[in-house]
Amino acid sequence: MSFLRNATRVSSRFTMSASTAGRRTMSTVKPAPKTPIDPKAAGPMLKYQANLPKLPVPALSGTLSKYLQSVRPLLDDAEYQKTEQAAKDFEAPGGLGTKLQERLLARFNDPSVVNWMEDWWLDQAYMGYRDPVVIYVSYFFLFKDDKLRKDPAQRAAAITTAALEFKKQVVEKTLSIEMAKGEPMCMDSYKYMFNNCRMPKKPSDYEAIFDPVKNNHVVVIRKNKFYVVDTIYQGQQLSTAELETQFNRIINQAGKDKGLPIGILTSDNRDKWTEYRENLVAANPENATLLEKVESSDFVICLDDQTPVTRDEGSRACWHGDGRNRFFDKPLQFIVFENGKAGFMGEHSCMDGTNTCRLNEYVCEGLSKDKINHGSIEIRSDIPEPQLLQFQTTPQIEQDVAAASVNFDKLIAKHELTVLSYQSYGKSLIKKFKCSPDGYAQMVIQLAYYKMFGTSRPTYESAQTRKFQRGRTETARTVTTESVAFVKKMEDPLASNESKISALRTALKVQGAYMADAVNGHGVDRHLFGLKNCIESSEQKPELFTQPVNAYSSHWYLSTSQLSSENFDGYGWGQVVDDGFGCAYMIKNNALQFNVASVKDLEVHGTKYINGTHHFKHCLEEAANDLRDLMTTEIAAEAKL
Repeated sequence: MSFLRNATRVSSRFTMSASTAGRRTMSTVKPAPKTPIDPKAAGPMLKYQANLPKLPVPALSGTLSKYLQSVRPLLDDAEYQKTEQAAKDFEAPGGLGTKLQERLLARFNDPSVVNWMEDWWLDQAYMGYRDPVVIYVSYFFLFKDDKLRKDPAQRAAAITTAALEFKKQVVEKTLSIEMAKGEPMCMDSYKYMFNNCRMPKKPSDYEAIFDPVKNNHVVVIRKNKFYVVDTIYQGQQLSTAELETQFNRIINQAGKDKGLPIGILTSDNRDKWTEYRENLVAANPENATLLEKVESSDFVICLDDQTPVTRDEGSRACWHGDGRNRFFDKPLQFIVFENGKAGFMGEHSCMDGTNTCRLNEYVCEGLSKDKINHGSIEIRSDIPEPQLLQFQTTPQIEQDVAAASVNFDKLIAKHELTVLSYQSYGKSLIKKFKCSPDGYAQMVIQLAYYKMFGTSRPTYESAQTRKFQRGRTETARTVTTESVAFVKKMEDPLASNESKISALRTALKVQGAYMADAVNGHGVDRHLFGLKNCIESSEQKPELFTQPVNAYSSHWYLSTSQLSSENFDGYGWGQVVDDGFGCAYMIKNNALQFNVASVKDLEVHGTKYINGTHHFKHCLEEAANDLRDLMTTEIAAEAKL
């Protein structure tokens, strides 16, 4: 993300930590009182919505104290003293920090503002971002194989049926409310799930929302050609068998020859895509109507002609594919391959991964346990054929497609992705170690990085703030004085097992406390983001924000987040800085899985790491082994008592 790919980086990556359950915390934030029900709510899904608390503005002193703690392991004593003084100057009575805090509090208290961060965040972290969404914004899930549905049309039909059932619950506002530790989560972002599309525009994109009741069609892309399938005929939703027939018709109609890949236009720089779209609409008025058919669809089904086999192949195919058989602006794209494998790609701007993870869990779990109503097996013979969207093209459009294709291929060629599917142990054993599974996985990542680079560097972990109205994420800063002490102790061959275990538990305790504060809206990064946005053009930026450590401490060499599902075989995204890694992970009952993405021939602080992605994968496996071996000594010792 361009806003995230500069010196003052704020990361929205990745809004996907679904759970903090089981974490030992030392949060300083008091739990909120029980949320009252709104009797005027539009439906059960929104019964708490109006009464959710607003995202807080933390106390300035608390944020500065956390900030100093977070940068301490990154600085020597002299540099830290300068930063400490800058924080004191910023917080001084009558200073700029106090004024900025007052402005931010005024925004918080404005009754017309639901969430003080929402508009700033949407524009600066997403809609104003100009680099391509693919690689830098989008994310993916790779599904486990469906042994009952190996035919692509059959699997696509089943996925569509399940997703439409989920849509019905969202539209009717009957979807059950997500809870975390007894507190309801904000359900507002589900309105961006179906019949939505990100729209390119200079200088900032926008979200188009279409009526989900009036628009009941899916768009299917096959051989780069776009088809519309109406999901309701004569007042009745198409059964799974009827959808399968429609998808088979599309496969047959598309034939073997590929069409002009209009979808590749959505993969380019957002300003370029804006121009491409204008050219497409200018070529023929009918093109605007056809585009709206895609944009207003429930979701997109991509029937790819690829046949990925390995996790790496399947993950890369879901992450970006060949770029042609996609429409990257849609928030929901289900991808079904020629060999029946399947997955999902999400556009991230308005909706986070916890929402789409739930959708995909519903789809996969419902199908695997046969909980989905597939309708009649009888196929109505008079259902109209799928409609081919025949875009009118010109030499200019063909030139645009060629340019976007070249840009996409260059972008993809620069990136690597690999998956560590670690089968030795998972959550079940980690809990026997009496450790937080998420914190434990974070320490595996920290230890792996230290093994590879001999140092610790700024790390982002996503913490969801959906307990607040329209809340999204906060940053949990994983690197602490305690985590650094832990990795150094682990790599010390002379250190005792007892001292290593003690260092691990101390690091986990601090990590859990920071995470607990972050999910309660009391982290560092979003508050500083808000304060920076309150600086007026006539005011000089304070030293606290101009010091090199300010940019460095939010330069996410490791962008990490957890979403865990027994139904997924992959989940991930790209790195957010070109000298770092994107590291998505899943903690399964008996396995750990890490998706590692980075640029090829990684260069970090002047040193090149050929095959760096695969080397980091190797270090992750070593780190997981080391921690298992360490913690089993404690279990063995306890068993002897």
